Amino acid sequence: MTTRAYNIQAGSWDHGGASIRPEGINFVIFTRLAARLELLLFEHEDSPAPFQIIPLDPRVNRTFFFWHVLVEGLPAGTYYAWRADGPRDTEHTGARFDPEKALLDPWCTTVSDRLWDRARACAPGDNTASAMRSQVVADDYDWEGDTPLHIPLHDAVIYEMHVAGFTRHPSSATAHPGTFAAVIEKVPYLQSLGITHVELLPIMAFDRQDVPKPTAERGLENYWGYSTHSFYAPHPGYSVTRARARDELRDMVKALHRAGIGVILDVVFNHTAEGGADGPTISFKGLGNEIFYHLDPIDRRLYRDYTGCGNTVNCNHPMVTRYLVDCLQYWVKAMHVDGFRFDLASALARGEDGRPQYHAPMLWTTELSPVLAKAHLIAEAWDAVGLYQVGDFPGLRWAEWNGRYRDLIRAFVRGDRGLVAEVATRIAGSSDLYEPRGRLPINSVNFVTCHDGFTLYDLVSYEKKHNQANGQCNRDGHSHNLSWNCGVEGETEDPLVLALRRRQARNFIAILMLSQGVPMLLAGDEVLRTQKGNNNAYCQNNELSWLDWSLAETNRDMLELTRAMIALRRRHPALSRERFLTGEPAPGQELPDVRWHGSELNAPLWDDPDGRELAFTLAGLTADEPPLHVMLNMSESDVPFALPRLGGRRWHRLVDTARAPYVSPPEGAEPLDPDRYPMEHRSVVVLEGRPV
Repeated sequence: MTTRAYNIQAGSWDHGGASIRPEGINFVIFTRLAARLELLLFEHEDSPAPFQIIPLDPRVNRTFFFWHVLVEGLPAGTYYAWRADGPRDTEHTGARFDPEKALLDPWCTTVSDRLWDRARACAPGDNTASAMRSQVVADDYDWEGDTPLHIPLHDAVIYEMHVAGFTRHPSSATAHPGTFAAVIEKVPYLQSLGITHVELLPIMAFDRQDVPKPTAERGLENYWGYSTHSFYAPHPGYSVTRARARDELRDMVKALHRAGIGVILDVVFNHTAEGGADGPTISFKGLGNEIFYHLDPIDRRLYRDYTGCGNTVNCNHPMVTRYLVDCLQYWVKAMHVDGFRFDLASALARGEDGRPQYHAPMLWTTELSPVLAKAHLIAEAWDAVGLYQVGDFPGLRWAEWNGRYRDLIRAFVRGDRGLVAEVATRIAGSSDLYEPRGRLPINSVNFVTCHDGFTLYDLVSYEKKHNQANGQCNRDGHSHNLSWNCGVEGETEDPLVLALRRRQARNFIAILMLSQGVPMLLAGDEVLRTQKGNNNAYCQNNELSWLDWSLAETNRDMLELTRAMIALRRRHPALSRERFLTGEPAPGQELPDVRWHGSELNAPLWDDPDGRELAFTLAGLTADEPPLHVMLNMSESDVPFALPRLGGRRWHRLVDTARAPYVSPPEGAEPLDPDRYPMEHRSVVVLEGRPV
């Protein structure tokens, strides 16, 4: 047990958090209204009490609103926390200081939650023995020349995955399932898919205990991680050695980069794990509740909740904006990540009065930051109380999860009528949403499924959500899924139903990879992973959510189709154009960049209320790239589609989701002679025009 009492100096306020200096460790924290601060030093992450408590003198250890102290000779590896005292005038100022609560450093880069007890942090009284601790960690990592990849977004194919769920299933056969290290073992698989980026569900340190009481009583936990408490620190549960969490994450980033795969982080800046008035005091609530959160202007005891999670981060307060943008810059500079996806990003567009701002400082400072200039910025362009900004998110280069693409393609593939005109617009990159404001196809991130909702296989197997296992009486999760069960709800042994489900799944993957914009694939969809109809598996840290690697053999045909469709997309730059289609020939080209058809040439069913057939001919970007002809028949009937004639070229079949092999290798594509192609019902066909 450490008995030494370390000497202290005033320290300096130039760098937030704990920084290692030649003479010791310098600690800095921001709090505007605190009257008294204490720094608590712990020998181990599970020490029940601090070995030294250092009170700070505001006459010596405070500069403006920053409190600082340097502890002489303190070694790296030391664990620490803060305690802050000040006004508790929650009704008028919103301040919630509690001198009995041990607080995390908002700038800590390594955190331990081994002793964490959320209930103790919510209740009155001292929680020092059960609080999370920050750790001082030396930063001497060898990147071996690694840098962010800067893969252009128009070339991207994104794979959304959960770090732990990707390898936690016993079938993953990894040395340390559920960790950053285990992902490294699966890099060859990711590389074989052909994806260019992984988009990781939250890996910033989050509170696993943040779930409703009925859910917790079932032994469930916050699995997805949308409950961040430490924005600079990796989640310790994803590391083999908790004190090395930051370096183990770096090892994973470096391994992915070596394979040519970029890393996009799902960032939860809209709320924190501290919840509302009855939530725990972890960090921000005990240091600056009055500035960090949106509070009711009349009764500041109340939190404005635009996120459905109890609180909303006041992102456009100057200090909070600075803190969050610095955080993003840290992840690019120190952790080499390639971009960010922002959860419920419309909450970030709300000013301090709660109203939406087009010139929101948080969003524009992020967009215009030189450090973030090449980082991808992707918004989930809505929040939980109705602000929906798809096509109108502030900024220019922010990409958006295109919820309108998802909903329309789901409806079209299940067989809804009269959608052909808008389907063409979505497949062409959603120019109606983005072109009027000078934006580009890359502003549209196209997806059919994501972590939030049905998996692809469940989308074609269930018409209703089945979330009873979450403990909330099936009230949670979306009810508007635009899904179709192909005739039977859930599990079945009917071979006709099973065959139709697989064909529908192939249709979704094919259309996604044939659409202009940026395709995003949910991990496990390529092998038809199911969650048994649960469309909100946020609390299911078990085999319901984990990727069963045996499916790669069971559903190898689907895996091979997905790989082939990604390869086709990457082989044909015309499918990922940097500019919108015009219907006119590009300079030096004879064919128009796109020509639309129905089952008959040049006769698209724009105004047909029953239309469910669409075809288009896509010219190559250069004379060397062969044209493509794509046909979609989502009706219940087989329909012969007319084929355009191309002088000096002959059509070859690359894809037919109704006929095995569903995707032919380029060298094995079958040449076609007839003027019409017999399209089967509910199918997608892709032809390539090759010189005779």
